[in-house]
Amino acid sequence: MAEVRDTTDLTWDADVLKNELPTLVDFWAPWCGPCRMVKPIVEELSEEYAGKVNFYKMNTDDNPQVPSKFGIRSIPSLLIFKNGELAGTIVGFRPKGDLKKRIDEVLA
Repeated sequence: MAEVRDTTDLTWDADVLKNELPTLVDFWAPWCGPCRMVKPIVEELSEEYAGKVNFYKMNTDDNPQVPSKFGIRSIPSLLIFKNGELAGTIVGFRPKGDLKKRIDEVLA
């Protein structure tokens, strides 16, 4: 079973930048309504893309350094990384089909 794992400012490089698979990171906060709406979609996608894409989430309240580095001002923000480089950004709640399209673009 695939899962959406937590990443932090301290584990970011190992979890995301040095990951061999493309990696989607969900930047969220507990008080964010749209973040709660996107969470089950990200969990479904982690199952569908198991073995092809790694999925992480980062609580922006607890981890200010990485979101600041990437200029995250609105949440939810979903960033997709490939080979340690930022390959895609999705800001705000989007339907599952939109997220799949962006992931597929990075995988192509």
